[in-house]
Amino acid sequence: MPLIDGQLRAVAAHQLMAFRGTHRCTPQEKYIYTFDPKAMHHILVKDQYTFEEQSVFIATNKVFFGDGLLSTLGEHHRKQRKMLNPVFSTAHMRDMIPTFNEITLKLRDSLARKVQGGAQEVDMLSWVSRTALELVGQSGLGYSFDSLTDEECAHPYSQALKGLFVLLAETFLFRAYILPSLVKFIPAPISRILAAYWPSRNLRRGRELADYMWQLSTEIYQEKVQALDRGDEAVVEQIGKGKDIMSVLINENLKASEEDKLDENELIGQYKNFTYRQHRTLIFAAMDTTSSALARTLLLLAENPAVQTRLRKELVEARQENQGLDLGYDELVSIPYLDSVCRETLRLYPPIPRLMRTAIKDTVLPLSTPVTGVDGSVITEIPIPANTNVHISLMGSNRNEALWGPDALEWKPERWLSPLPVTVSDAKIPGVYSHLMTFNGGGRSCIGFKFSQLEMKVVLAHLIETFEFIPTGKSIGWHYAGVSNPFVREEGMNHAQLPLKMTRVKKA
Repeated sequence: MPLIDGQLRAVAAHQLMAFRGTHRCTPQEKYIYTFDPKAMHHILVKDQYTFEEQSVFIATNKVFFGDGLLSTLGEHHRKQRKMLNPVFSTAHMRDMIPTFNEITLKLRDSLARKVQGGAQEVDMLSWVSRTALELVGQSGLGYSFDSLTDEECAHPYSQALKGLFVLLAETFLFRAYILPSLVKFIPAPISRILAAYWPSRNLRRGRELADYMWQLSTEIYQEKVQALDRGDEAVVEQIGKGKDIMSVLINENLKASEEDKLDENELIGQYKNFTYRQHRTLIFAAMDTTSSALARTLLLLAENPAVQTRLRKELVEARQENQGLDLGYDELVSIPYLDSVCRETLRLYPPIPRLMRTAIKDTVLPLSTPVTGVDGSVITEIPIPANTNVHISLMGSNRNEALWGPDALEWKPERWLSPLPVTVSDAKIPGVYSHLMTFNGGGRSCIGFKFSQLEMKVVLAHLIETFEFIPTGKSIGWHYAGVSNPFVREEGMNHAQLPLKMTRVKKA
């Protein structure tokens, strides 16, 4: 069942929740909920091989995306991640900036045409979603999905991804209780064929989406390999100039030892994980998580005009110091208030607010902060039986008032301009980014979190410098079904959208 932001806030108000010791959803299932720092460290880092991704997560990703980072475990996953790590280096991020700027300028110009006659209401979720897919397409795959013109509709791949989230929510019971067994004994391609004959319209639609994404990913991969075979000149002629992530990955794979090489199906699987915006671990800055974060930031800036004005002033000054040129990597990451706005949005509103893990054997979970049991005893560690499902609240950790202070539920970018509370640093939160759990932690943390941050900063830099964003007066809610998306309350959750009034900034 989809959760609303307010419901998540209510749940996250507790440091650790265990109903009657352990909440039992069915006689076979046990759940525990936590965002205790020490517990999270054991689950995600120290004992990460004891707490695995749930079978429903692995099985679903295997069917839809093949053998990529999102659907592998243990040594298989480690080998893939080792191969992928170099393509997210700082040096490679610098190489991507020209492509990021070129794409975002197309977005800016299209929006400028929409408001050339004055202020207009624009669905910014649609535009940032299209932009996020094009950014990940060109810089990740060397493939263009969208020209970002007002005349062109969203690419079918984008529409397929949006439809997939709805289907995943509607087919949860099948995925949770039937699909893992199917995938365990039947190869994923055959599972997709069986889905075509299952008496469910949703499952048949899911199979159609999976086949379409697999076909397109395979075509892109084969074009890339053929260009590499033809030599450097052919690669340079392609979108991405041979510096896109998949070109680099294929080259790295060719140079790798036989022990570390990925096979062709695994490489194609990386295509799928990459373009799907995936959450949890890979999320190579993928489409839906990044567009969700950008949409949230634009709404917050519209609702807080003083913050928007301050950010715009900082961006204008940065461009002036750069002789009026588009900002490069070093200039962009050195803008303090832009960084603060992004960090604070990702802290308070992580696009993926929770993680699930399953204990594969009996273990014990230590706690940073003792809790009081129902019998009044003080508990410093919790026995975790095998097959217990552990719910990790990323949002709960990011909003923990015991660490972040009494203003933890407020959006305050200024908090990042001075040292954070010592309670935050002393907690040793296992996240890979700024004491936050937004991008996960440990061996399955988001490998593309720097890519995602860079996307946000480039898009915001161009848009905020050029346009003023103003609330429309419509009530905006946030619906969670795999990733958080905005909707207009009066129109219902089924139509994700973020209408904002926008106008050109008047130059002084």
